[in-house]
Amino acid sequence: MLGGLRRIRREIGEARSIRVWLFYLPGPGPWLMSWLRKQWVIFRNPNAHIEFQGPVYLGPRFSIHAPAGGTFVVGPGVEFRRGFRAELQPGARITIGASAVFTYDVLIQCATTIEIGERCAFGQCAMLVDGNHRYRDLDRPMLAQGYDFRPLRIGDDATILTKATIIASVGRRAVVGANSVVTRDVPDYSVAAGVPARVLDYFGPERSASSTATSG
Repeated sequence: MLGGLRRIRREIGEARSIRVWLFYLPGPGPWLMSWLRKQWVIFRNPNAHIEFQGPVYLGPRFSIHAPAGGTFVVGPGVEFRRGFRAELQPGARITIGASAVFTYDVLIQCATTIEIGERCAFGQCAMLVDGNHRYRDLDRPMLAQGYDFRPLRIGDDATILTKATIIASVGRRAVVGANSVVTRDVPDYSVAAGVPARVLDYFGPERSASSTATSG
């Protein structure tokens, strides 16, 4: 009896190992699963316009929630590794530029427009949202007060690190530190971090004396 149980457990373990090995083996397996996920999210959201332009990899637990419509457009070479989620309100539009990378459990919630540039990188559990809860009316519950919305843009080559929350635009090649909350626009070539995030460094082209004087 014990020998039979050991043999069954060993066979189950071997089967699991083979399955894992086949999944990570270079070849068509992961891309086949990615293609099936694309068909599934399109099928599940018949009222939305979902477009993948060129080769795009959708990892496990990729999902789009757009039951009442919306537009989701992805450029070529984008990688969604695992657990990506996009939620769109009617008329919302999310566009993602070529070669962007989303690591694990990234969430995007959109009611207006969120535009993500090319080659952007998003760390684990990063969140982008174009709306903020109203809360100042003391005569109504917070959940009954609605939202303030504004379109967001993430510039080309921007990096959003782990668990950052983005509710304002981020400039070209800007870096947002882990666990930050971006409530004001981050300029190009800047490093921003904190709650709320503030600009800590600028590493872009040198500003001319005239532009520095004007900005000051």
